[in-house]
Amino acid sequence: MKSIRFTRLPGTRRPALLGAALVLLAVTSSSIAAADDGPGPFGVTVRADRDSRSVRVGALFHGSAARAGAGGHFCTASVVHGEGRDLVVSAAHCLDGGAGLSFAPGYRDGEAPYGFWDVEGVFLPEGWERDRDEDSDVAFAVLATRDGEEVEDAVGGGNAFAAHRATGATAVTVTGYPDSLDTPLTCADKPTAHSRTQQRVACPAFAGGTSGSPWVNGDGAVVGVIGGHEQGGDTDDVSYSPVFGTEAEDLYRVAATAG
Repeated sequence: MKSIRFTRLPGTRRPALLGAALVLLAVTSSSIAAADDGPGPFGVTVRADRDSRSVRVGALFHGSAARAGAGGHFCTASVVHGEGRDLVVSAAHCLDGGAGLSFAPGYRDGEAPYGFWDVEGVFLPEGWERDRDEDSDVAFAVLATRDGEEVEDAVGGGNAFAAHRATGATAVTVTGYPDSLDTPLTCADKPTAHSRTQQRVACPAFAGGTSGSPWVNGDGAVVGVIGGHEQGGDTDDVSYSPVFGTEAEDLYRVAATAG
């Protein structure tokens, strides 16, 4: 097992973002496919409905941007279940080295209906800390208690986190926040292998700010996050994720029991 370090966030550094202009497809949310082996259409990006699944996904902010209200988010994260009920997952390049971060689950139209949750600390994989290995571009953040509640209490639970899943065994639903929008986008498609350790999904309009967006499979488990190769992709229409293996599994196990 590789060593894992819990890091109290010491400094400020804006993570690299996916680049390119957003072109939002003019389609209705009814055309989105479920994340299972059922009928499509796949590869269609729409604005996410407000429901029990989408409110577990939220935008990451630097503290001053969060206090300012609308806009200012820079990456995406999502609530995953842990013993402390206080855990989110994102890309390592989103959580590495930044102080004063906050997470707004269910953020929409410039409002945070579940509030802003301060990031208390992060868990980064050794492969990322050592040499910024794209195969290690996943991380977890522990959130501080807010008004006597943990984040899972506020949003009705967290998704499971699953490693060692075969790429493309089921479709995934990808949900995230382009930094040009204050409403999340979502798309379902079947991932394909980019390499043994990287997977890709063809969902249009996932522009800068969607790094860290969860890939949720038909069992409701996060099996990827936008990140990895090219820090998630250098075009809006194809996104990447590391394939979660033993390192990600061990990292999650430690993070999930630390709260």
